[in-house]
Amino acid sequence: MQNIVITGCSSGIGLECAKYLKAEGLKVYPTARDTKDVLMLKSLGFDDALKLDITNYDEIKEIIDYVLAKDNKIDVWFNNAGYGQAGAIEDLDTKYLKEQFETNVFGLYEATKELIPIMRRQKHGIIIQHSSVLGLISLIGRGAYNASKYAIEGLSDTLRLELECSGVYVSVLNTGPVTSDFRKTAMSKLQNNVDIQNSLFKERYLQNINAKKSKVPFNLPAIEVAKVVYKITQTKHPKPRYYITKATYILGFLKRILPTRMLDKILYKIS
Repeated sequence: MQNIVITGCSSGIGLECAKYLKAEGLKVYPTARDTKDVLMLKSLGFDDALKLDITNYDEIKEIIDYVLAKDNKIDVWFNNAGYGQAGAIEDLDTKYLKEQFETNVFGLYEATKELIPIMRRQKHGIIIQHSSVLGLISLIGRGAYNASKYAIEGLSDTLRLELECSGVYVSVLNTGPVTSDFRKTAMSKLQNNVDIQNSLFKERYLQNINAKKSKVPFNLPAIEVAKVVYKITQTKHPKPRYYITKATYILGFLKRILPTRMLDKILYKIS
């Protein structure tokens, strides 16, 4: 039976992927940072739900050892855990950029680095990296998150070259707007970590905080990401990159064909 480890399964994309892949017959090891979420996963029938704070490198090693002890292999690892720190660059203290990278980049990097020798020995394996449409283009007030996703793109592109002919594949997910708690967390981080009242971007911040989720164009349910992840697991030679939502296709296309200044005008209007 093919197995998969998924990080960040407390809700949204991670949780939907865990449920969908289990229903499709994969052996799923869902992980979550908080014990209460691990218990929630176990109540849903995931006996192998595990606690993993992706910024805790010891826990990463423990998860890997646990799966290898049970199955003697890791077929697929989905680096899904992450969050968005909203706020203009001039409003955001450097420590919050560091925190963004600790979860979105350094934790992903550590897990990936630990997996490589294992999958090389197996001569097979798939590492799925959760990037974003914001790993392709940038928006106002998303600098920290943009930077973390651009970093994932660079690491994944390099790793794909380094793993050539190894039997190990790296696939990047460029998701656009998807129903999850992502926006709720981003707005919470904005309110907690940015001095909104004294910012030049105050009006923009308040509009974002008060915006209705239903107004987000091209939004898809999280199950659509789960379907793509399942497709990757069942593909002999997975593609390097998978676009998810029309927003990603449109903006990815515009990034390729438009001069930077023209693209900037569009991105300014939609930010």
